[in-house]
Amino acid sequence: MKINVIDFNGKKVKEIELPKFIFEAPVNVDLMHQAYVRQMANARLGTHETKTRSNVSGGGRKPWRQKGTGRARQGSIRSAQWVGGGKIHTPHQRSYNQKMPLKMRRSALRSALSVKASDSAIVIVENIDLKEPKTKTIAKALSKWVGNNSALLVLPDKKTKNVSQSAKNISDVKVLNANYLNLRDLFFYDRLVLDLSSIKAIEKYLGRGK
Repeated sequence: MKINVIDFNGKKVKEIELPKFIFEAPVNVDLMHQAYVRQMANARLGTHETKTRSNVSGGGRKPWRQKGTGRARQGSIRSAQWVGGGKIHTPHQRSYNQKMPLKMRRSALRSALSVKASDSAIVIVENIDLKEPKTKTIAKALSKWVGNNSALLVLPDKKTKNVSQSAKNISDVKVLNANYLNLRDLFFYDRLVLDLSSIKAIEKYLGRGK
């Protein structure tokens, strides 16, 4: 697939051929869904915790005798029906982590990138770099690259610092290191803006058909 490469000001400078095994891979919707669910599940902290009757205070003896009072029998004030008693069938700390083979995760990413490419939602910029953080500069450039669409900027590691600081106050833009490309961000943003040198990093990570 051929795609135009633009400069920082949005003008076409050349045309390149995107790697077919990444941007023209077979699209597997079920695999993308599975990988997305795994990513969202692994992001959950699982730190929720409630107290059972063994964790609440009080209740060392029966609140009243078994018979003769006219009231329902009670064994402990720590039972769930008492105010301040323990809870039943409530959440406790757990891990939500799901496992998925690396080969499948990479295949899901290739599918997602192929969808972006087929939808003409990929923009290649020759060099996305700033000498100093400046929101106005990156905002002006983004309006030329993607218009009013939200954008995921994917850069090589050495270029992310100043661009990331410049874009952090822009609500519909995210700057991402090429090594951390993921399905959630690919699905969430309308346009994928790639620094030209980040394609090599993506190609290295996803591997040729692996």
